[in-house]
Amino acid sequence: MILHTKSLRKVYRAEPHGLEAIRGVTLEVGQGEFVAIMGPSGSGKSTLLHMLGGLEPATTGEIWLSEQRVDNLSPKHWAILRRRHIGFMFQFFNLLSNMTVADNVELPALLAGATPKHARKRREELLEDLGLSAKASTPPSRLSGGEQQRVALARALANEPTLLLADEPTGNLDSASSRDVLKLIAKAHRNGQAILLVTHDARVASRADRVINLFDGMIADDAPVLRIPQPVKAVRTVVELTS
Repeated sequence: MILHTKSLRKVYRAEPHGLEAIRGVTLEVGQGEFVAIMGPSGSGKSTLLHMLGGLEPATTGEIWLSEQRVDNLSPKHWAILRRRHIGFMFQFFNLLSNMTVADNVELPALLAGATPKHARKRREELLEDLGLSAKASTPPSRLSGGEQQRVALARALANEPTLLLADEPTGNLDSASSRDVLKLIAKAHRNGQAILLVTHDARVASRADRVINLFDGMIADDAPVLRIPQPVKAVRTVVELTS
């Protein structure tokens, strides 16, 4: 098991009586598993993802990553954990504006301890897969929203994380760019990376192994994705008769 939680809760105290955004969520993500999280706006999807990546502290409950309890880590140790094991793709990109596309993508790999040569090679592969090789020396501010979204995915995958957390990875993309992003996510999945992805798009969720539906901060449903088997084409055997 790469990730599991126990009775996870998040309460915001700003409300008069406290707003409970996540209500006792217990979930599991297996090694190399692709899980999609769906639900209406305000159901707690992004909050849950941020908690699992150490960006939002849990009020109560437990988070375990690769059999290590991590919800009680300090911010410093969470940062180290993310550098080495977690790729995070934010809904609103969070690219570094004072760096080029190339630098944004290479930085996570360098922080994780990769050599400059390896980080550069990884960046080149990712940008090529996403059709962004020509934009390597461009600052993020000169990219379209869809291009920034793809750079954010490349950055999240740069350190070859054990777990990819993605918040609406196709939310700002046209159909062609969405296909590029989904192809790269599928490639990461085939390479054994576990993926936990928040989406509103049923077509994106259909690529997952399982779909978790969140409602009012609670898991309303957790079920495998059923795929219709492809029909088997009939094989015609041709026998040549020779005299």
